[in-house]
Amino acid sequence: MNSLTTKQIQEIIPHRHPFLLVDYIEDFEPGEFGIGYKCVTYREDFFAGHFPQEPVMPGVLIIEALAQVGAVAILSLDENKGKIAFFGGINKCRFKGKVKPGDKLRLETKIIRHKGPMGVGEAVASVDGKVVAQAELTFMVGAAQ
Repeated sequence: MNSLTTKQIQEIIPHRHPFLLVDYIEDFEPGEFGIGYKCVTYREDFFAGHFPQEPVMPGVLIIEALAQVGAVAILSLDENKGKIAFFGGINKCRFKGKVKPGDKLRLETKIIRHKGPMGVGEAVASVDGKVVAQAELTFMVGAAQ
């Protein structure tokens, strides 16, 4: 198993607080897949407004967290080191449950197609074994400026 700490994740992808949405990577294979976790706390900045009466992690941030795990997998390839993975599209996206403070969000992204700078990942987010979101994420790898 290839695990990564938050510091090691930051050596691969450019995201930083408050937009780094992955706490650690449990396992990954460069160019193949990534499995990571986000430990959701009540102190997340987005809960101040989404929603004060019933805090729920915004769906777009769950998808972003899945993309960040996929970015770890794709940017770990030697030819992509130092580059950035950008969204090219989000398809077949479905939300099936809420993510609340105290949840440990499991993020799994499998790269199913990759040719040149473009690719597609199948992404699934779950809490306690229950799928809360899934999507097909298209990405493009580009140079950092």
